[in-house]
Amino acid sequence: MATTGRSKPKKGKPSAKAKPRARPPSKPAPKPKSKLAPKLKPKAALKAPSQRPGIPSGPPHLAPKPRPQHPPVGPQRLALPPSLAREVKGTVAEWVAGEKMSRLWRGDSTLWTGRDEDRWVGWLRLVEQQRARREEFGRVSEDVRLAGFAHAVVLGMGGSSLCPDVFARTFGRVAGHPVLHVLDSTVPAQIRSLEREIDLRRTLFIVASKSGTTIEPAVLLAHFLDRTRSLLGGQAESRFVAITDPGTELERQAQREGFRKVFHGLPNVGGRFSALSHFGMVPAAAMGVSVPRLLDRALVMADACAADRPGDDNPGLVLGVVLGAAARDGMDKLTLVASPGIAGLADWIEQLVAESLGKHGKGVVPVVGEPVGPPRAGGEDRLFVYVRLSSAPSEEQDRAVAALERGGAPVVRIDLSDPSDIGQEFFRWEIATAVAGSILGVNPFDQPDVEAAKVAARKVTAAVEETGTLPPETPVLQGNGLRLFADPENARVLAGAARDSSPAGWIRAHLARLAKGDYLALNAFLEQSAPVTAALQEIRESVRATSRVATTLGFGPRFLHSTGQLHKGGPASGLFLQLTADDAEPLPIPGRRFGFGELCRAQARGDQEVLAARGRRILRVHLGADVKAGLTALRRAVAR
Repeated sequence: MATTGRSKPKKGKPSAKAKPRARPPSKPAPKPKSKLAPKLKPKAALKAPSQRPGIPSGPPHLAPKPRPQHPPVGPQRLALPPSLAREVKGTVAEWVAGEKMSRLWRGDSTLWTGRDEDRWVGWLRLVEQQRARREEFGRVSEDVRLAGFAHAVVLGMGGSSLCPDVFARTFGRVAGHPVLHVLDSTVPAQIRSLEREIDLRRTLFIVASKSGTTIEPAVLLAHFLDRTRSLLGGQAESRFVAITDPGTELERQAQREGFRKVFHGLPNVGGRFSALSHFGMVPAAAMGVSVPRLLDRALVMADACAADRPGDDNPGLVLGVVLGAAARDGMDKLTLVASPGIAGLADWIEQLVAESLGKHGKGVVPVVGEPVGPPRAGGEDRLFVYVRLSSAPSEEQDRAVAALERGGAPVVRIDLSDPSDIGQEFFRWEIATAVAGSILGVNPFDQPDVEAAKVAARKVTAAVEETGTLPPETPVLQGNGLRLFADPENARVLAGAARDSSPAGWIRAHLARLAKGDYLALNAFLEQSAPVTAALQEIRESVRATSRVATTLGFGPRFLHSTGQLHKGGPASGLFLQLTADDAEPLPIPGRRFGFGELCRAQARGDQEVLAARGRRILRVHLGADVKAGLTALRRAVAR
């Protein structure tokens, strides 16, 4: 922990070259064979750790040993108000005195809630396990390259898709390898948009589902398998691989259909903690990213976060304490600022933090993609984390964050020397989230409220299977191309608060319910296109300016697997504005009586139903068939 009070952050020169340092195993580790292995100049050796008996330096099977020189982790600097700085310092000291990092590495469930946390800590040992599979990842990369694929598409949701999305957005196209795409939507327009970007004859589909039964990848698989068979006949199955846990229905289907390959996940690693497992590393290898480099960087962070690292020098522990302590003190809006070159990392962090910590009325609300405003512009309940790519920083972000620090806002700065350092960040944030879960008293590895929305959506789709159409519903108000839907309680409140009985009047009355400490959640079951995103960003900025609250934006059904748990199980501080629309044209799902459009609307209805049942402030605005016109009407209503 470089600073705990208000001191000017020192500018550090991240080393661009260093030799990877492998933790001493029981026998010498093999040297990396990849020519892309990191070559960083070693800096001064870290302090030798204390050799307390029984305190492992990392995974339990490795005894603590003096560490040789190795490259540094990405610098992490704190600029915190004095009261929060004192609380962080005291809490870190408590963790050291209580040897809690040792308990974390052992998977001691009493560190959290004493339930089943010990069953879900396999991610702590993933880095070394995956480094032993370097040659396997090399074969994946070479097989895909030699097969001549031009595109690789991940079909998955949540933890099975967000890490590949980070790689796709961070590394772009790697010469000689296919472009990686991620499809985590049931919106027909989104699916058709992807199809226009790819050549189905030269596309590898990576179907990723830990449980093997997740509805979205299942129906996307049915669609693209049908489309590919229509073009390639019996050769279609060789264009598909699966990543799933052993023994799932997806694995059985892949074996039955003759997929190109099946890769296994680990049953003791939850989806959102699986970035460094096959769910993240196989897509990375397929697109030509150096998996050994990512894992070598992750190993450096794993060592820095080991149980016997001094408290202030343990980046995962310190970050987790900051997250937990800030949330306890009312600064529970984690506002993530990431350099443009690594912007995708923020979406991955959003899911990890929101789904892990948002339950039992507690939680941390990640805020992603919101432009940095002046200090206190969006409320005093913020903790800012700036993940900065030092090789390609944004001067605008640098100035904005510096202004936040001068204005007294709590800020954590994390510097990455190059994009491959995201391997470090996966592990840093996983440790930090586990630590914060302990501080908040929640199980960071379960998601008790996610299933409720799935059950509600299944009721709707079951009715469609029987009748062939969605069950009818009546809007509470309509006009100007908009139709509003609300449960009886929210409708009663809005009818009494609205100044006029128009959709615009009700929308303004709904937004007027925002109070200090609240946040607006825009949940859009729409195509995630540039024009739609721009319009929704404009609405976010307008609300922040007038209500001085944090705002979030999620596209459905993707957000259901990311922030959905927080929305239903976290603090009741969210105000939800859900957006839906009609399909331009139907898109059927092979083998089902309902299409993608019906499924998407069923998911929206299910989400609204559960939020209302939990007493949340929720209003659904249906934009109709003309999404552009609907968004224009919505913007006007918000701006008045």
